[in-house]
Amino acid sequence: MSTGSLIAIIVACAVVLVIVLVAVWMFSRRRRLRRDFGPEYDRAVEEQGGRIAAEKELRGREKRHDDLELRELPTEVRRRYADEWSGVQQRFVDHPESAVAQADTLVIRLMTERGYPTDGYRQQLQDLSVEHGSTLEHYRRAHEVNERNGDGRVTTEELRGAMVHYRALFDDLLDSGTAGGGARRGE
Repeated sequence: MSTGSLIAIIVACAVVLVIVLVAVWMFSRRRRLRRDFGPEYDRAVEEQGGRIAAEKELRGREKRHDDLELRELPTEVRRRYADEWSGVQQRFVDHPESAVAQADTLVIRLMTERGYPTDGYRQQLQDLSVEHGSTLEHYRRAHEVNERNGDGRVTTEELRGAMVHYRALFDDLLDSGTAGGGARRGE
């Protein structure tokens, strides 16, 4: 075998090895994003029109999230929020419309207390998606009902559902704001 043939074989093997390594790296990165973002990964793929654009978007969210100064909540603050939530739930019996609006306000206050910016609904979704992707659809559904609630176009059953949805995100935010609660991204 000539030296030129041997070099060609080695170069071809090196190229194949590089291609395999890049494919494995991309697959593991995609798998991690799917795991970390949960259903939000598929939503991003649909909204962005493909996996590559969606993964770029999700990595951007992670970078923004890494710059946030999220805080753990002391026990007394967590207890205060839990008590406030109980009060909102109790008010639901007599005043479901206002209780849903109060639940929305309480969730946003909790987000602020944890260190999440609350500039706008879309940004809230993006920031929350990094650590709370599994409960984000709950927030979307609750928010949609709360928006229609302002127009008086919702049923009591929809309001009840909104409370359940708000509760899912509320609990996730409250539990992840403790030293022992909620898994962090990358753990």
